[in-house]
Amino acid sequence: MAQKIIDLRSDTVTKPTKEMLAAMMAAEVGDDVFGQDPTVNALQEKAAAMFGMEAALFCPSGTMTNQIAFRLHTSPGCEAIMEEYAHPYRYEGGGLAVNAGISTALISGDRGRITAAQVEARINNPDDVHFPLTKVVSLENTCNRGGGSCYNFEEILRIREVCDRHGLALHLDGARLFNALVAKQESPLTYGNTFDTISICLSKSLGAPVGSLLLGSAAPIKAARRIRKVLGGGMRQAGFLAAAGIYALDHHVVRLKLDHELAQNIGNLTSKFDFVEEVLSVETNIVICKLAAAINPKDFVAHLAQHGILAVPFGGQLVRFVAHLDVDATCLDPIQTAFSAYSK
Repeated sequence: MAQKIIDLRSDTVTKPTKEMLAAMMAAEVGDDVFGQDPTVNALQEKAAAMFGMEAALFCPSGTMTNQIAFRLHTSPGCEAIMEEYAHPYRYEGGGLAVNAGISTALISGDRGRITAAQVEARINNPDDVHFPLTKVVSLENTCNRGGGSCYNFEEILRIREVCDRHGLALHLDGARLFNALVAKQESPLTYGNTFDTISICLSKSLGAPVGSLLLGSAAPIKAARRIRKVLGGGMRQAGFLAAAGIYALDHHVVRLKLDHELAQNIGNLTSKFDFVEEVLSVETNIVICKLAAAINPKDFVAHLAQHGILAVPFGGQLVRFVAHLDVDATCLDPIQTAFSAYSK
């Protein structure tokens, strides 16, 4: 019998459920580049209404929605402020320079989170020609490199106030925003009222196979459609994919608490082993273990794979596990076995 694989590398590895597949196959479609795919239009309207924003644009990826947002908020030679491990800076292939022609002002935060005071201190003097014009602040919630850490919304409001005083836009990379909303019991409307643009991902914790949405006011989203076309993101009969997104928003948000509980149990389990120096506090669905200095993380991940457990090295001594809808509590015993075998 083939060994069962428990894939905890990311929440992007999920397969559509039978119910999601049925919704996809039943979708009514048209040509979205002409704005005539009814299911894409329904998804965009649904997401915008959920956050109390005027419009939304369906895109292939969260990288594209982020990159479009920076194009909207800046011009070449300007600057964006973000945390040093923020996804748009670390994991989007240098797109900020290539696509928007901007530089980044990086802040060393607390598990990916920055403060209003840090933002204020990093804004350039607009009258000093030696420095690029600061145009936008970007936050990430939850923070991937921070182990799924969540912002305190009061701090977000303080950052918004700083942005307002300095005439800056505020963008949210909300790839896993729904995890934060469930964990903190917050409303998407409060986020829609606070940010100029929001990127939400459907293919991470929500389990859709493809797609992200950029949310904002009507005029910027109209401009975003043109930028999407330039970037090659115009999809034709995309309603089959949009139907998965609609299903995910309707059925896979509330269940995120199950992923959070599983992640907490994985964190508790792994923290008991002597070769695990630390497990970052688990807030949502991401578990980051820091291995002892004597352990080679790549060798450890390879050992886990031999036992059917897939994880990813996360830089330095860190290893990441991500809970998602394709795994449940039955993974705990195999994880226990794999860790125990390594400690012998």
